[in-house]
Amino acid sequence: MKTLDLNKWNRRQQFNHFKDFFDPYFTLTVALDVTRAYKIAKNNNISFFAKYLHDCMKAINKIENFKYRIINKEVVVCDIINASATIMRQDNTFALTFINYSDDLNEFIKNINLEKKRVKDTNDFYPPSNSLDCIHCSAMPWINFSSNKEAYYGKLDSVPKLAFGKMYDNNGSQSMNVSISVNHALVDGYHVGLFIKYFQEYLNS
Repeated sequence: MKTLDLNKWNRRQQFNHFKDFFDPYFTLTVALDVTRAYKIAKNNNISFFAKYLHDCMKAINKIENFKYRIINKEVVVCDIINASATIMRQDNTFALTFINYSDDLNEFIKNINLEKKRVKDTNDFYPPSNSLDCIHCSAMPWINFSSNKEAYYGKLDSVPKLAFGKMYDNNGSQSMNVSISVNHALVDGYHVGLFIKYFQEYLNS
């Protein structure tokens, strides 16, 4: 993790403009084609959730602006971004997790399963590790939403927040709506556009 030199940052003025907003987040909801990703998951007997979350994390880790966090009024650059995903329990409550990212899908699936087991075996809401080098994400496979508003912690919140909706038929293909919320002091529409582009490419691979 390193500290960004704000004086040399080409987004310094944009950062200064948005950093003190009461709610500096903006949200976009986009439909992604998951036809091939779903087939890959089923053909390889792996979780569709694990497949698309891994593709999402690969895209997140490819874009530096998604690695920026505001800590003590400074912008730091995280080395790797992990996934803090919600996991359901049998009683229909959920717990927060911290899934360590790996480029290797099989290793990432192992990390997901470790967190699933921890959630199943405990009543803890928070994971043992709960740092800012992550995204906050939720799967809502019951709802085909067209927009979404994430809970906002406070002025210094800078972690991107994603929600994954229900897979649905789209003229013979399978689509899934994804909501992306980011702090505008750190991320612009251009960077969200790059994320969507890379995410779709990984879903297709």
